[in-house]
Amino acid sequence: MGVAEDIAKLELDLRELVIKYEQYFFGIEKREPLRLLDTVERAVRRYQNVSIPNTSQRFKYDSLVATLSVHKQKWTRTNRLIEEGKFQRDRFRMSLHQAEKTEKGTKTKTPPASQDSQIESVFQQYVNARLACNLPVENVTKEKVAEAINRQKPVLMQKYGCRDVDFVVVIEGGKPTLKARPKTT
Repeated sequence: MGVAEDIAKLELDLRELVIKYEQYFFGIEKREPLRLLDTVERAVRRYQNVSIPNTSQRFKYDSLVATLSVHKQKWTRTNRLIEEGKFQRDRFRMSLHQAEKTEKGTKTKTPPASQDSQIESVFQQYVNARLACNLPVENVTKEKVAEAINRQKPVLMQKYGCRDVDFVVVIEGGKPTLKARPKTT
């Protein structure tokens, strides 16, 4: 392969890596995409000490290296926040876990404040997913998301015969969608 093909492949791999990391941070992917990161870093190192005579190819290569560097710093910072328990997604999960513990202990219905925090979390995930897919977010409001959830929840609870329904954001075909997950216990 020539330099131009290698740089084009590096660009595609870097885009895929960014998407995989966003999915990892949203909780869609369970594992950090370390193999793909290693592949991209190897491609970067391949031309690190090589002179690329074509100026436009050299510029493109340097831009991709800078983009990778910026994203790696962001990913490192986010991973550190996850480890410290300060990342928003993990905070939400911890609060759900604590709410489940108290619910099992007292056998009471989930308070509305918990439902508001769940809607807020789904809204944030949906907005972040739209941004990750390069879709506009100006028309997306918390009220619209809450209305959609509240409209679908009773229908789904009746259809599946469950006590509650959780909503998660999933990216399908390059577009984020809300998916319902029935809770039976």
